[in-house]
Amino acid sequence: MTYEQMKNLLSMLESPADKLEAVMDFGAHLPPVPSGAVCSEITGCASRVEICRVGNNFFGRADSSLVRGIVAILIALVDGKTPAEIKKMDLMAEFSSLNLALGAGRLSGLNSMISFLQNL
Repeated sequence: MTYEQMKNLLSMLESPADKLEAVMDFGAHLPPVPSGAVCSEITGCASRVEICRVGNNFFGRADSSLVRGIVAILIALVDGKTPAEIKKMDLMAEFSSLNLALGAGRLSGLNSMISFLQNL
């Protein structure tokens, strides 16, 4: 699913609980990380999170269904882009536009993931 498809789906949902359910569904459909991918564990997340790359293609995994969904959204945002292109993006503003009800712990982890991506 592309980021635009994710964003459109979330914009049709009004209930915060329904939005979080959709995010978890995005995470359930993350493709497996291919062998040979370069993976980095993201520090600052309550869950165990890895963001992986093969060239400019991104993959990820997390041990929480909600966080897996957050990873899926971020990966959809940056997949196919170079580190220079990602650095120019305002990932937090784009993610915030989804209007997800995330707690402080999840937001801290999100900040850590965004910081990692923008410092590739």
